[in-house]
Amino acid sequence: MAFKPFSALRRGVVWLWSALDATRRTFFNLLFLLFLIVLLWMVFGGGGVKPIAGNTALVLELKGDLVEQYQANLRETVLDSVGGDSKRTVRLRDVLVVLEKAAEDPNISTVVLLLDEMEGGGLAMLREFGAAIDKVKAGGKKVVAWSGNYDQKRYLVASHADEVYVHPMGMVLIEGFGRHKNYYRDALDKLGVTVNLMKVGTYKSFAEPFIANGPSDAAREADAYLFNALWAGYTGEIEKNRRLEGGAVARLIDTLPQQMEAAGGNAAKVALANKLVDGLKTRDEMRAMLIKRGVYEESYKSFRQVGFYDYLSRHQQKPFGDAVGVIVAAGNITEGLGGPGVVGGLTTANLIRQAREDDEIKAVVLRVDSPGGSAYGSELIRRELELTRAAGKPVVVSMGSTAASGGYWIAMAADEIIADPYTVTGSIGVFAILPTADKVRDKLGIHTEGVTTTWLADAYNPLRPLDPRFGQLVQSSINHVYNEFTTKAAAARKTTPAKIDEVGQGRVWTGAQAKDRGLVDRLGGYRDALDSAARRAKLDGDYRVAYIERPVNRIERFLQMMGASAAQAVNIQVKLGLLEEALPAGPVAQVAEDMAFLSELSEGRKPFAAVTHCLCASP
Repeated sequence: MAFKPFSALRRGVVWLWSALDATRRTFFNLLFLLFLIVLLWMVFGGGGVKPIAGNTALVLELKGDLVEQYQANLRETVLDSVGGDSKRTVRLRDVLVVLEKAAEDPNISTVVLLLDEMEGGGLAMLREFGAAIDKVKAGGKKVVAWSGNYDQKRYLVASHADEVYVHPMGMVLIEGFGRHKNYYRDALDKLGVTVNLMKVGTYKSFAEPFIANGPSDAAREADAYLFNALWAGYTGEIEKNRRLEGGAVARLIDTLPQQMEAAGGNAAKVALANKLVDGLKTRDEMRAMLIKRGVYEESYKSFRQVGFYDYLSRHQQKPFGDAVGVIVAAGNITEGLGGPGVVGGLTTANLIRQAREDDEIKAVVLRVDSPGGSAYGSELIRRELELTRAAGKPVVVSMGSTAASGGYWIAMAADEIIADPYTVTGSIGVFAILPTADKVRDKLGIHTEGVTTTWLADAYNPLRPLDPRFGQLVQSSINHVYNEFTTKAAAARKTTPAKIDEVGQGRVWTGAQAKDRGLVDRLGGYRDALDSAARRAKLDGDYRVAYIERPVNRIERFLQMMGASAAQAVNIQVKLGLLEEALPAGPVAQVAEDMAFLSELSEGRKPFAAVTHCLCASP
């Protein structure tokens, strides 16, 4: 029989390939089996977690911003969820779970708040944090707060503790509320840029920085009314928590230079003298005090304790069963797909639809922390909530620190709107900005000429003066959107568009002021919204909470593993045409952010965009 070398080579290659394929399948099957074993061990075996002994102190050393949902890259998000030494963000919902469980845990005797590295967080979020501390105290636990320094946000949380301490070289800095905006009218005039504004709303002041050199009387009035109310609430809460006389905070600020001089510049002594803190202690002195009060643990060389992330991992939500579904809308609202810190109209609408079609989700809570954005994107979200209610699932909106303009629009389809007294809401108004640079063109000697079949073709060309007819069309559209806004709000609030217009016109309100004007149903927190949704869905008291969040695709996961932030990963996909463009949150620098916003409006895919944004935030 003749030898066939090619046939033998083919059989050899086939055998080798089969062997490699079998090896590959065996390896991955064993890897998958190992994963299942570890998972089952963690779920049913407790993962070898040491039980908490009696007289344990729960230590909340919170680092980074207090947020509604994670906005970092994949690596940082993993660190956020397991703990670590790097700066990160802390989810409010995790803080609330930990404190709620600690209030009921007989083995937790003390809660220690180490706030030195906690940053950010709106007033409503800080109030929820404080309310959870009050529940711990009501459960018979001692709460002790310490920080090297307190800014006014950290101090609002700390004031709820039984005892407040600061480092001897630290301070308590309470400054007050308010802001100074940048106004660009003269700068834009020098550049030759004209900003054409179409709006509805006397108090709709978002675009004023581009068309004026200072705030209008209406804007100044509205800001003063808002900030004074928030400041009165803030100082009143601190004075109540610290058992101070009414007006004590204001008197301290008024006499601060003299008090600092008398104390030799020692801000910590000033804080102690004014009863803002109970003592001055270094970190090691705090440790010694807690050892004396608690139980010495040899393994820690300190007092018996359990950390925030360790304790959180012991109280995970049930993975199955009937649930209240929670969708977080945090950030500026856009029309398309959203990323971290951006509420995409399509993305959020899809999440709501997903919750509606999930048989285990019996009710939906929309947690809103947004100053608004695209009117169209807001309507996409509102409509999906309306369909969810029509499908028989209750919808409750929980307003966070900000839920204004478009943030209020998306709340209008709810069975119930619950706001914090410190929530910044309202701002029912609409505007559009059309910047033109025809004067820049003249300065540079650029000429634009051509032929169009109608006057509307190329009617908005940023290098030509705005055609008055086009401006009239835009204003008509803005009027229509405002009419839609007030009509839908009137139907939701069971009143008339005229009544809504009286409290609308772009006016911003606190949650308490909005309640008085019928824009929200009641005052309360996130837990109140969850309980209301569960009650409406007839769920028992031990209901499950399921968070419905945007899935991360393979490309985004790869980019994040390579070190790109979540926002950068989304932006790269937009540039490659893999995702539809959505307005980003913008640069950090205020001037760059303002100019970027103006540029984005002029470079939009449509001739103009109706914007429902309040240019507001919780102090």
